[in-house]
Formats: sequence, structure tokens, C-alpha cells
Amino acid sequence: MKEEISNLQITQLAKSIREKKVSPVEITKLFLNQIKEFNPQINAFITIMEKQALEDAKKAEKKLMNETYRGPLHGIPVGLKDLVFTKDIKTTMASPIYKNFIPKKNAAIVGKLKDAGAIIIGKLNTHQFAYGPTGDRSYYGPVKNPYDLNKMSGGSSSGSAAALAANMCLGAIGTDTAGSIRIPASFCGVVGMKPTYGLVSKRGVYPLSKTLDHVGPMTKSIEDNALFLNIIAGYDPLDFNSKKLETYPDYSKNINKSIKGVVIGIPQNFFFDNVDEEITKSIENSINLLKELGAIIVEIEIPNVQNHILEQQLILRSEAYTTHKQHLENPKNAWDEEVRMRLYTGEGISADSYIKAQEERVTTYYKFKKLFEKIDILISPTAAMLPPDIEQREINHGIFKGQHIRWPILRLTSLFNFIGFPAMSLPCGLSKNNLPIGVQLIGDMFQEQKLYQIGDALFKASNISERLKQKNLFR
Repeated sequence: MKEEISNLQITQLAKSIREKKVSPVEITKLFLNQIKEFNPQINAFITIMEKQALEDAKKAEKKLMNETYRGPLHGIPVGLKDLVFTKDIKTTMASPIYKNFIPKKNAAIVGKLKDAGAIIIGKLNTHQFAYGPTGDRSYYGPVKNPYDLNKMSGGSSSGSAAALAANMCLGAIGTDTAGSIRIPASFCGVVGMKPTYGLVSKRGVYPLSKTLDHVGPMTKSIEDNALFLNIIAGYDPLDFNSKKLETYPDYSKNINKSIKGVVIGIPQNFFFDNVDEEITKSIENSINLLKELGAIIVEIEIPNVQNHILEQQLILRSEAYTTHKQHLENPKNAWDEEVRMRLYTGEGISADSYIKAQEERVTTYYKFKKLFEKIDILISPTAAMLPPDIEQREINHGIFKGQHIRWPILRLTSLFNFIGFPAMSLPCGLSKNNLPIGVQLIGDMFQEQKLYQIGDALFKASNISERLKQKNLFR
């Protein structure tokens, strides 16, 4: 039973819960035991909410017995990145500054998950204050990759990806400012969606960069991810950045529909330059699979990509420094030195430079809107390199020799935070050393439904889920 249930997807397990074949209490106990067994090796959880999770599971079970089924997350154990405020439960941002911080209110997204019957099982480790793509700069120690414990999990939603990959929860919430959902999803072989900017409320989520931050779902399959987004998407009048749609689609609706005739753009510049050979080959295999499924492949040029990324970095540095200025000025505060020094790179940015970058952001947004009049989605690698060793910072061989690892990890994801378009990473292959490889799909604004349709077709055609199970140390 343990092996069978822990390897199921949400969509599969939800059916058994609804039919009362398994109970929320026994599922929650099973995953709590998984955490006790695996977390000491992975370090994905900062806080395990055992008492509250069991209480919530009993309530979920009682409602089920009274024929009150809340939907497909009813009784499903999920984890939250430890930037998401939880009432009366420690929320640390993986920093010693907040090691004893207990919020008085839940984040908006927590309310949505609880209303849907989800069991919040714990708070997940993160790169300190979510400011880094490596996942090895937390006050609570590095998160390890479930495919090789010496390798990075990716960041900053490191614990979210690793907990899923190691079967310690069935769904997780991450945040993404420059790639922090998609990078760990790629490194750990799971699915991560950065939704359209404003689609999911950020209220009650500790900010890094207020105009670049996104909140999104991480899961083991595309179907689960779409189901999760159905629950957490929606307008929040108390979140200034929240976008109100006339109707919110069922993001699962077009899954399993043919993708014959969809138009997929292949960037001919930047996105496939200086990419690890194994990653390039895996993405090419994905493109060939999409062709076999009936997709139309077109080559496109995207001008000035590197300039746009530099503008994104300027906004990020400026806003991150502003967010943390008061903490940096307090001499009593303890910091990870790498995070502290990176925050100080935003100290001297002028208002003029910041405003110009924000103006260019609007121009770039409309350029991409025009591009998507010709195509349905863009495709690229998620990261340009395979997961490096924990604590590695400089690359000493190959095409990245002499570079700091941050650039090849982040360079392919951050543009889509700059313009706010939805982007998703899904696993598409394994390296010769059995490390996961992710492919990134990017869509037009509010076109998550299309990303899920195309992504699911690719996910199933590649049979990647079974291949990942065979190589994962914890499944």
C-alpha cells in the first residue's frame, strides 16, 4: 500500500479518496512517515506540521463520511515554500532573522488550499529569502537532489521540488522571481508552472521583488499541476497586483486533446546558445516528439534577449535591496554572506535607471504579444546546465569554464518574469549520469490551458515519468 499510494499522482489518488477506498488520515500518516524517513537525507522540510496535518486530515475524513467532498485536493498532502505565511505556524524565509517568526494570518493561497480540503503537511526549505537559484544557501542547510545527494536541487523553491521528487508530498507551492519554480523543477524532475503575473495572489507571501514575484504550483505530473492551478488561481482584491478575469478556465479541460496543428516557435538565437550538449539533445528529442504528434514547428528570432535580461536583473536587484534594506542596516542580523552581498548590488541603482528598465519592460511585453499572434507557444531548455555540485560556484570545464554558475542556471528563465508571460518546466529526459533535464514551454498571457495541453501530450509521449521513477533514489 505504501509504495502504491506514494507513487500515485493527485488525479489518481483523488478518485480513491472520493470513492472512500482510502482515507485522508491514512494518507496523511503515510506521507508523514515518508518525511520522517527521507527528510534527514534530503532536507526539504523546515517545519513538519504533524499535529495540525493529522487534525485537518480527521476533519477531511469526517466531511467525506458526511458526503461533503470538497474536490480533487480533498485529503491530499501538500507542502508550502517557507515564504508562505501560515497562521500560528513558524514561517522562516530560511533566515535566522525570522527563525522565530509566527504569522497572525494565513496567506491568501493557504485559505484557498484549506477550502479545497488540502492537508498542509509542512513548510519547505528555500534559498535564503528566495534570493538564489542553487538551493544551498539556507539557514537550515542545503536541499539535496533526490537523484544524486551531492548535487544541487536548484532554487529558490528547492524544498518544494525535492519533497515532490522524493515522495514526501503530492503537491507544493513555489515562488518564482527569475526562475525559482522552473529551475528546481528541472533539476529534480518535476513539473513547475510560473503562471501569468497576477493570476495567483501573492498576499501573505514574503516578497523578494514585488513586480517580478510569481506564485505557482509544483507537482509530479501536468494533470496534477492543472488541477492545482484550478484551485489557487483567482482575483484577490486585497492584492494590488492581482488580475481580474471575466471567467477563469478549467485548466485541465484540454488535456488529452490532440495538439495537431499547434504552432511551436523555436528561438534561433540565445536560447540554444551555450547549452550543455546533453540538454540540447534532450530538447531536440522533445521537438521531434511534438512534430510526431502533429505540431507545426517554426523558427523565430527574438531580438535583444540579453539586454532584456539585464533590465530584469536591474529591477530585481533594486527591489530586493529595497525589501531588505532595514534588515541589512541592523548590525544584529545574521546573514548568509553570499545572499547579503548579492542584496547590496542593488544599493546604488538610480531611480532613473529603474524607471527606464520598467519602461522597457512595457515595450518588451508588447513585442512578445505581437510574436504570439504567429505561434501558440515557445520552447526552450529550462536551464543551460545540468545540476552542479552543492556549494560549487565556478565552473572548471566545458563550455561554461570560468563562469559563475548563476548565469547558466538563470539565463533562460528570467525573461518571462520580466514580461509576466506564463512559463512551465516539465521533465523531458535524463543525462548519462541520471540527472533530470527540463524543457521550458512559454505561452501568451493567460494561456496556461494551452501550455498544459501541449505539455501533457509531450510528457506522456516521452514516457519520462517511468524513466524518472527508475533512477530516483527515493521512489
